Amino acid sequence: MPPSVIHSLLLLAAALSAAAAVTHDSHDHDHALDKALPGRWYHDDDHPAHALFKRGATDGITYAAVGSPEWSAGFPLKVDPNALPQAWVDAYNSAKSAGKIPTNVPVATQSNGGNPTYGNLDPNGNVVCSATYKCRSPGDIWDAPDGVFGSSFDDGPLDTSQALYELLHENNLKTTHFYIGTNILWYPNEFLYAWNTLQSDIAVHTWTHPYMTTLSDLSVVGELGWTMELIHNSTGGRLPKFWRPPYGDADNRVRAIAKEVFGLTTVIWNQDTEDWSIGSPGGATRDAVNANLQKWITGPKSPGLIILEHELSNETVGAFIQAFPLIAQNGWKFQSIAEINNTGVYQNSPDDNGAVVLGTVGVPASAPASTTPSSASAAPSNATTTKSSSSGAAGNNAASTTGTSKSAQATGSGDASHNGAGARFASPMLAGIVTLLSVAGAALVL
Repeated sequence: MPPSVIHSLLLLAAALSAAAAVTHDSHDHDHALDKALPGRWYHDDDHPAHALFKRGATDGITYAAVGSPEWSAGFPLKVDPNALPQAWVDAYNSAKSAGKIPTNVPVATQSNGGNPTYGNLDPNGNVVCSATYKCRSPGDIWDAPDGVFGSSFDDGPLDTSQALYELLHENNLKTTHFYIGTNILWYPNEFLYAWNTLQSDIAVHTWTHPYMTTLSDLSVVGELGWTMELIHNSTGGRLPKFWRPPYGDADNRVRAIAKEVFGLTTVIWNQDTEDWSIGSPGGATRDAVNANLQKWITGPKSPGLIILEHELSNETVGAFIQAFPLIAQNGWKFQSIAEINNTGVYQNSPDDNGAVVLGTVGVPASAPASTTPSSASAAPSNATTTKSSSSGAAGNNAASTTGTSKSAQATGSGDASHNGAGARFASPMLAGIVTLLSVAGAALVL
């Protein structure tokens, strides 16, 4: 084959690889409305969560680069409860056999987008205790400590996230990002900015943003497990400690799976901006969202605030940016939700820079710890155990009101809402094409 043809093939391979980083679907995203943390920052070595994602006795493994085809390979388009890593299924079966997952809470049903229902069972009763209906389980987090503005944002990372991230960076603040797993796949650059530059705290918001109480047990396992696995692969082996159910939809069955299988603590909120509905028929207006934010921030400081906010669109981000100066003006302590009780951000690491502690759960006592990657994903990822120092870890400092110029673009009328939860990602396919073409070119040259 002529050299010119070979050259063209290699250029095509490079173009296809670049396309994988930008191709995504978007669609409208809507919601239905829906204290203490444990006394230490790590789980016991015999907690199943350590074994589910552990890459070996140490975390000195070189992972594939975040955003690369190798990094995204092995992650599913959607959750298949019949195709989960065996370690997750075993952990679930063990917890259920031990009576730690209730069997008297049915899978909820849902009609026409309404709140899930449970037949004749009271959703606020002791059996179900649905967070959608404002039933507070003792293990859930709803309130921040008095005087604390517990900061978090849902549904990222997205291309609309950057203005929020720049505001936080300019003011030397961090937050907790409850990330959708598939969105991380689609927006790796935004993820890396939040992780490396902001040094923000990363938590779980499921793989595809479903109503969790309407799913089977193993589907719940998959929604949480794949998201945890991707975050683990992208943060130097850290296991998320917190999750927020989409729509605030959790009950005793779902929260037990989250806790007993994955070691996750459920986080809800005590105020809802309804910012997610801006621009939707019958939804909130930007003025109404900002009026509520002003009312809550200038109001009582007991309990502290955990406000549901989203990095979903320019309007949702802009509403926070507009209200942001009020936080410091009214004497609130701005703090990432994952840090409000000083018990550690991750199950196996105290924060984003601290050492990653690995247990040996699941490894027989007579056998050495393995350094072979688990079967949870086809390829481990690239993230070191420490983060860059380009931004100070100042999540517990009072918010300042300076440096909003770079974020001004998000304060006006925004783009349509984006959500990558249903996105079709082509990275593995394109990686295969690239590899095929590259090998073909090399063979022809030889």
